[in-house]
Amino acid sequence: MPKLHTLDLVPDIAGQDLVRRDWQALRDAGLPSQLDHRGHSNAPHVTVVSAPDLPDDAVDVAKARLGTLLPVRARAAGLLLLGGERLTVARAVDIEDDVVRRVLAVRVQVPGRQHTGWLAHVTLARRLDRASAQRAIDVLGYRDVELVLTTLRRWDPDRDRVTTVAEAR
Repeated sequence: MPKLHTLDLVPDIAGQDLVRRDWQALRDAGLPSQLDHRGHSNAPHVTVVSAPDLPDDAVDVAKARLGTLLPVRARAAGLLLLGGERLTVARAVDIEDDVVRRVLAVRVQVPGRQHTGWLAHVTLARRLDRASAQRAIDVLGYRDVELVLTTLRRWDPDRDRVTTVAEAR
């Protein structure tokens, strides 16, 4: 599988702390957690688009369409279980329709993008075995939290570099 470049919306410090609490709760329960990912790009985020390459014009469109909206308020709500034999655990993110329209306008600029449509979410854990799904749900609970998305970033795995595309003023 090729390394995937991404454009991501990143919450402010308070929002990152809220997500990291979920990461820590999973780890404390002996379950997989995004805390297990040691890469410097690992921060709580909502992926806008991922693909084997991100054309510069797509990044420009993202800056113009999304960067001008920052900060964006969103609600990290119910839990999602994605995948097959091994699951990804995530919180669904409820976000304004205008933001969704703008994200879709960015996504169509990226050839070879992963996934159709857009399912806004914050990943909490990867590679959870199905037998542990209920335990993860019990650990994480059902509380909703507000996130304030303040940064649009680009991850370039070929250069091992995270760059800020736009930030809230």
